[in-house]
Amino acid sequence: MRNPLENVVNLIGDERPRIWRFSYSAGPVRSKFLLYLRDQQKIMGTKCPACGRVYVPARSNCIKCFEDMNEWVEISDEGTLETFTIVYESQSIYHANPPFAFGIIKLDGADTGLVHRLGEVDFKKIQIGMRIKAVFEERLKGDIRDIKYFKPV
Repeated sequence: MRNPLENVVNLIGDERPRIWRFSYSAGPVRSKFLLYLRDQQKIMGTKCPACGRVYVPARSNCIKCFEDMNEWVEISDEGTLETFTIVYESQSIYHANPPFAFGIIKLDGADTGLVHRLGEVDFKKIQIGMRIKAVFEERLKGDIRDIKYFKPV
């Protein structure tokens, strides 16, 4: 029988291309979250039966209690900007041309933040704590970008 660690070379570092293209399954919970976005334009979260924490995007297990979460709750499409960054440099992974802003949005009814792009916003007036609302794409595909961006209310 061959030793699986035979001929292994230990590396301290390795250079790799910056952009890796890959795909993976969203899984049953994230898929359901994305289907609600696409089919009903609703933002849904999962609620922990033990601590009551609501997760958006939806998760299958609570990270505090480790409980399975099977209860789905509708979350508002409005929320509060928790933090943000403005992107000035172009990268092939971005689906928008710079400059643009990303933010972490705590939607009303959720206990966690959702990372998403901000739009229709004056960068000089953007601030933590501002109220923002989801804007949906016209043609929905079933991914997180069905929310085009969040704009100030």
